[in-house]
Amino acid sequence: YEISECLVGSEMCIRDSAVTDSVNLRAVVLDILMEINEKGEFSHLLINNALTKYQYLDKNKRAFISRLSLGTIENRIELDYIIDQFSKTPVRKMKPLIRNICEMSVYQIIYMDNIPDSAVCNEAVKLATKRGFTGLKGFVNGVLRNIARNKDNITYPDRNKDIEQYLSVKYSMPLWIVKMWHSQLGIDKTEKILAGFKQEKKTYVRCNTAKAPVEEIKRILSQENVSVADVEGIPYALEIKDYDYIAGLKSFRDGLYQIQDISSMTAGYMTGFKAGDTVIDVCAAPGGKSVNAAISVGTDGKVYSRDVSDYKAGLIEENISRLGLNNIEVQVKDALVMDESMREKADVVIADLPCSGLGVMGRKPDIRYNITEDKLVSLKELQQSILSVVQAYVKQGGIMMYSTCTINSEENEANADWLCKEYGFKKIEYRQILPGKNGGTDGFFVAKLRRE
Repeated sequence: YEISECLVGSEMCIRDSAVTDSVNLRAVVLDILMEINEKGEFSHLLINNALTKYQYLDKNKRAFISRLSLGTIENRIELDYIIDQFSKTPVRKMKPLIRNICEMSVYQIIYMDNIPDSAVCNEAVKLATKRGFTGLKGFVNGVLRNIARNKDNITYPDRNKDIEQYLSVKYSMPLWIVKMWHSQLGIDKTEKILAGFKQEKKTYVRCNTAKAPVEEIKRILSQENVSVADVEGIPYALEIKDYDYIAGLKSFRDGLYQIQDISSMTAGYMTGFKAGDTVIDVCAAPGGKSVNAAISVGTDGKVYSRDVSDYKAGLIEENISRLGLNNIEVQVKDALVMDESMREKADVVIADLPCSGLGVMGRKPDIRYNITEDKLVSLKELQQSILSVVQAYVKQGGIMMYSTCTINSEENEANADWLCKEYGFKKIEYRQILPGKNGGTDGFFVAKLRRE
């Protein structure tokens, strides 16, 4: 999706430093929010496209676009709860554009202390007027100024009387998800998960040790004025920061590392790949786990990296081309269709399957509004259907690595237990990684199983 298609008229701008100030940052954010909230577009794709389109803006302006977009989406339940306290017209009855203007403005008032409340209100009125809602500019101005005057007197659900409702509003998480986690994990762990999503997200990389040792990669990054830190427990992982944008680094373009969250890297590290292993990654796009496997098994090993469409296969090809790996074969294969040629051929099968994504809501906050309880049931059935096929590729004594980026025992432990019972696998290790545990990481589940 091209974000430029929804940026029209005076808010569009060419790549010329003389006109960068003409970009209305709030208008860009409003267009992003309208596409996500009203048309169901994916937040991470739209925001990434917008940041790419406006790459010529300075880092602070791009950071404003990112923070205001993600922050408004992430906190929508709380923002609507606040607006309803001060507006005679409830949020659910507002026109979509007015609702989105109010939500993004209240986010600035509550969460962005460096912006004067008066500026927030004035810019909101200008946006409403420019988008053809002159008759509602007084309403927008009145609601926002009322909230700004009373932002220290906002009331929330009583924590002592209904802690689930309190957590739902305070952390903008649908009540049914809070209830599910309360039932599965207890209230203390539920609140830690919710707080974990709010933590600042860090950038982690998996070093391409097929090209250079970790210490050499660290040295090159430092020469590019990137701050680098080791990651405890994973020798080939680094945390990086203080860079402008990742594609602007020569070290990235030269394929010295790939971006990968620590939770995902942990799954690969747990696998214990051996030199010469044959690996099948059945739902591989965009290819992070395949890349990790290829580096780990070495030139004597082989990785079959598969996904269901040419588009997804293309994403994998982009990654391995940049990294310069030649022991990966990318294939367009439907994981639901048995490939008899691979029966009992794999030392390791990586089954990182489609899931509800509840563990990555810190990076993709719109997931919380799109997932439903019925979808959870359908996803569990899909996961079992895929597992029933791909388990046949694991040779005797081989490893099945089943993983998801969710926090839901039905998709995770229950499915791993089912696989052991139905197909003769033995549990080696289950690990549920919670958001924020290692500093801004995603939630992730991994089960390491051996075919007996």
